[in-house]
Amino acid sequence: MLLSDVSARANTSGEKESQSRNLLDRAVERLTRHVASRSSRRSLLGRAGAWATFGALVPTLPVMRASAATPSKPAPKFKAPTPFAAEAQTKDPTACNYWRYCAIDGYLCASCGGGVHSCPPGTSPSPTSWIGTCFNPGDGQSYLVAYRDCCGQDACSQPMCLGTEGDQPSYRPQANNDIIWCFGTGALIYNCSTSVIVGNAS
Repeated sequence: MLLSDVSARANTSGEKESQSRNLLDRAVERLTRHVASRSSRRSLLGRAGAWATFGALVPTLPVMRASAATPSKPAPKFKAPTPFAAEAQTKDPTACNYWRYCAIDGYLCASCGGGVHSCPPGTSPSPTSWIGTCFNPGDGQSYLVAYRDCCGQDACSQPMCLGTEGDQPSYRPQANNDIIWCFGTGALIYNCSTSVIVGNAS
């Protein structure tokens, strides 16, 4: 009695499996026949070849990689009126491209123990100066800058800076940066040059 029940159940499960296989087989067969009736062998091979070619070309396509991208230079806030102003900076007064040095010619007192507008110890500022008009990229304004030589000690051994904006011939001494301006200091020994803002040139 028990053996017959077990065999009957086994037969029932076997029939269900064969029926599900038959359904799957029929579905695959119908799909295959449907595709075959709508396309030829040539078109199938052509599509397969196109996909294979496309897959081989994918690695050669140009891709923008984040690691290869260079950071773009930020656009300036203000339009620079001169070539010097286009490269000028406002952070480091010991560099020749500091914005106040557009018309300087000489050693920077900021690199020689003094400051942007103060002489090093042991030197004295000349009572006369030459004038330049420099553009400040920080605020977009142009300023009159007076350049004074500091005199009384040998020349500073730092690199020399030469700014030629507005430089005039020696017959216009107020705008000529080649003259040593140590007149009236008691010593005509040049040490370095300062740059003092006189006022707004706008």
